[in-house]
Amino acid sequence: MSERTVLVTGATGFVGRALVSVLSSRGHVVRSAVRRCGSGAPNEVAVGDLQAPNRDSLKDALAGSDAVVHLAARVHVMSDSEDDPLAVYRAVNVVATESVARMAAEVGVERFVFLSSIKVNGEGTPGGTAFTERDKPAPQDAYAVSKHEAERALHQVAQETGLQVVIVRPPLVYGPGVRANFLRLMNMVARCLPLPLGAVDNRRSLVGLTNLVDFLVTCLDHPMAVGETFLVSDGEDLSTPELIGRIAGAMGRPARLFPFPPGWLQAGGRLLGLEATVERLCGSLQVDIGKARGVLGWQPVSSVDEELARTADWYIQSRSDRRGR
Repeated sequence: MSERTVLVTGATGFVGRALVSVLSSRGHVVRSAVRRCGSGAPNEVAVGDLQAPNRDSLKDALAGSDAVVHLAARVHVMSDSEDDPLAVYRAVNVVATESVARMAAEVGVERFVFLSSIKVNGEGTPGGTAFTERDKPAPQDAYAVSKHEAERALHQVAQETGLQVVIVRPPLVYGPGVRANFLRLMNMVARCLPLPLGAVDNRRSLVGLTNLVDFLVTCLDHPMAVGETFLVSDGEDLSTPELIGRIAGAMGRPARLFPFPPGWLQAGGRLLGLEATVERLCGSLQVDIGKARGVLGWQPVSSVDEELARTADWYIQSRSDRRGR
């Protein structure tokens, strides 16, 4: 990839920090769009909240940029307390995304890479099947609906302006700095808690942070990426017991699993209002990355075990740092 100037929104987030670091290490000029300066990200540009941005600052940051990687979003919330979650998601994930894209096209940005979600495809894949880019979208919750609507809005912007839009739909992303469900799972493994997941027979696709960032960089420059949607993963699908076992191995802990009927787990999840959480542990969600491999010639650059080792190292170090304070 030739040297380019890239504006990254969401530059201080989990994926953003890693992407900014890789782009900078490869000699690119990175502009970090942040709400306010002081985050430590390189070449910070304070644009405020993207729902009501400082348009002059954002326009100045976009001007002269060759490409945008749009990571800023209202992320998925398991138990959303908003009265109208879809309206809130739309304001950030649809309206603000389209506004940034239109402004980018107006000032001459060539390419716009958008981080969407596999949830646009749906919540799960039964019977050994895998999601592909050809599947009819089937978003199930407000977050997924907003990501699908954002994709459609970006295609419209591309049609009207010529902006080179690329859409990437990852499954669960893990790596150093991970939060939410994956971090909770690591906490349980670190505490050697017995987990009733030994009888679960599912397959889940994941994508390590290293692989996702490498794929986003590929999409910034590859001529065949323009106008396309891609699914991305590590290329190795794991059952929940396999994943827990590998996390435990990376952390130097035993995997304390015991068998419990998955149907009973799912019934308990429904009774306790944890149906979605249990489904993520018991159900399957697989993605086919054949298009990324065939069209872009992309291959995962890091194995699951390598990324889990990096994640475990970060986890152990962060716990050590907290104890030392």
